Amino acid sequence: MRILFIHQNCPGQYKHLVQHLRQDPKNEIVFISKPNGNNVQGIRRIDYQLHRQVNPKTHHYLSSAENGVLHGQAVARVLMKLRDQGWRPDVICAHPGWGEALFVKDVYPDVPLLGFFEFFYRATGADCDFDPEYPNSMDDHFRLRVKNTVNLLSLDACDWGMSPTFWQRSVHPDVYKDRISVVHDGVDTDLLVPRADARIVLPNGVSLTGKDEVVTYVSRNLEPYRGFHIYMKALEEMCRRRPNAHFLVVGGDDVSYGRRLPDGKMYREELMKTVTLDKDRVHFVGRVPYDGFMKILQVSQAHIYLTYPFVLSWSMMEAMSAGCLVIGSATTPVQEVIEDGVNGLLADFFSPSDIADKVDAVFDHPDRMAALRVAARQTIIDRYDLKRICLPAQLGLIDTLIKGGKPAIDLRLGV
Repeated sequence: MRILFIHQNCPGQYKHLVQHLRQDPKNEIVFISKPNGNNVQGIRRIDYQLHRQVNPKTHHYLSSAENGVLHGQAVARVLMKLRDQGWRPDVICAHPGWGEALFVKDVYPDVPLLGFFEFFYRATGADCDFDPEYPNSMDDHFRLRVKNTVNLLSLDACDWGMSPTFWQRSVHPDVYKDRISVVHDGVDTDLLVPRADARIVLPNGVSLTGKDEVVTYVSRNLEPYRGFHIYMKALEEMCRRRPNAHFLVVGGDDVSYGRRLPDGKMYREELMKTVTLDKDRVHFVGRVPYDGFMKILQVSQAHIYLTYPFVLSWSMMEAMSAGCLVIGSATTPVQEVIEDGVNGLLADFFSPSDIADKVDAVFDHPDRMAALRVAARQTIIDRYDLKRICLPAQLGLIDTLIKGGKPAIDLRLGV
């Protein structure tokens, strides 16, 4: 089987799928991407370059569309060379968010194209109008409507789509939903396991185990979309209430989602000016290697995950797989996975005191919380396990498209 993947940050969401497919010598895998340091053995990788950047004079509503066209053109040039060399894939898997899938069907009209539809922007009912602390203007609403240009063109071009969660599928236009299956990327529950003997030693020499009061918070970057501004207020309260607890904060100081602060300011630095913390017990560890991330989860006694109504983070589900007691925000993406009092705890996103109350409940009732930890891991095993649920579903989806069939919407086995 010949499989073509397209993602500007190889391997992106296709990491596990590519690793699995490359193990079969009968598969020929080509991956089109931008240059980065993520090399995957056993595949043919082709990097592309944009022939120019977005014109600074382009209307700011249209800059994302122009950027998408530039990415689409760059990928199309690679595809035309492959086609002219006589190479034809059996299926093409592409993340259309940056415009890379725009012209795929013009080059390979008869090859099934499977799009990874992660999010569709909405002025209301999702992330945009959620947080009154960072309100959006009418200009933002206009800009978001036009920002969906690339998404809409890609939705129309793809033969089928996949979304990781039902909520993420739900934000897409109704006319396209019947062509989007729900299947998660998958969590490696054999790797992310509880470890009673886990121990971490922080750079300052502090050693922590699962017997300590350890509260964790993880985000790729420390920003409002992942509730960092709310967490910092809760952190001040938790420091006061829990004099023996240590608080591990994982994440960088860049911005992945949402707006940046003016003049190059960082959210962490600005928010630190507004709270009083015990610096001996609050540890900002930045971004950490994956092994270190797993150990942090394995010593965590209370893991806080906050998010706008937006793309659900891998880290929350990985924390559940590692046996963490997750205190999640009562927002729609989280509520699809966590049921309050059953496999985790839910807190009001906007209430630092409610978050602190939930942390108190974890430490004040450890016996009662043990069942929630077990249930959390079982939820991931039953619904999002990489090897037994998600990979078979993804492979089945691809096989169905190659054979010209119509996939099911819910591809999670056993649900």
